Amino acid sequence: MPKKPAREQARTLRDLLRLPPGEGVELSRYDARATPGAPDGKQAARADAERTGKHLARLQERLWAAGTAGDHRRVLLVLQGMDTSGKGGTVKHVIGQLNPSGCRITAFKAPTEEERRHDFLWRVRRALPEPGEIGIFDRSHYEDVLIARVRHLARPAEIGSRYGLINDFERALADDGVTLVKCFLHISYDEQRRRLLRRLDRPDKHWKFDPGDIDERALWPAYQEAYELALERCSAPYAPWYLIPADRKWYRNWAISRLLLEQLRELDPRYPQARFDVRECRERLLKDT
Repeated sequence: MPKKPAREQARTLRDLLRLPPGEGVELSRYDARATPGAPDGKQAARADAERTGKHLARLQERLWAAGTAGDHRRVLLVLQGMDTSGKGGTVKHVIGQLNPSGCRITAFKAPTEEERRHDFLWRVRRALPEPGEIGIFDRSHYEDVLIARVRHLARPAEIGSRYGLINDFERALADDGVTLVKCFLHISYDEQRRRLLRRLDRPDKHWKFDPGDIDERALWPAYQEAYELALERCSAPYAPWYLIPADRKWYRNWAISRLLLEQLRELDPRYPQARFDVRECRERLLKDT
């Protein structure tokens, strides 16, 4: 991504990173090392991310508190990307700043026998955030049009129908008070190799390595095509996709923090008013001996 002119930097980060709904996507045209909208340099971005985290924590508490009083709104952060793109790192560095009691984190893996007996959205519906919560999907319902497409795990006609089902599902969520923040973590082929090699070089990271990751790299072009289709067919004003350049971890963390902050500021959740007589309760406590 080329450097943005000053007038474009003044736009929200959502404006800079949002993929235009309905338009074709060619991932090779996006620089995975770009830093659109970021502060000047890594250290400045990290300092800004720390400040952002404090603002996020306060807004999350307000959202959670509002949920206890009947506010039905909640947020769903969807993280998708190739292996090593940083889905887990995002959860650790961004969501780790929030109160875990108000978060619902789900890491979707290969479906279980029970899950396979239902439609592909069944397990997703069960993991949705409750009112006042921030839900985080580490992988999501999009796996059923990504790996399922690349690995031929379902008939082409069935996979083709899933795009429309996903759009209907996400529209229903938006209508029900869910703010969807869908982030595609865009990592380059070379950076993925570097990260996999670092895992092999560190014994404390061997648990994160799977020899099958090397086999998956041979399918890189097929995965890129599958992502391009999903990003094009399942992007709408009520559920846009944000493309996050993810080769620089510090930028990935900063960008997703800022996206969440922008969304929560727009929601502007408020603490509920007391449902009891505050003055009377205070007087009772002061008289309590």
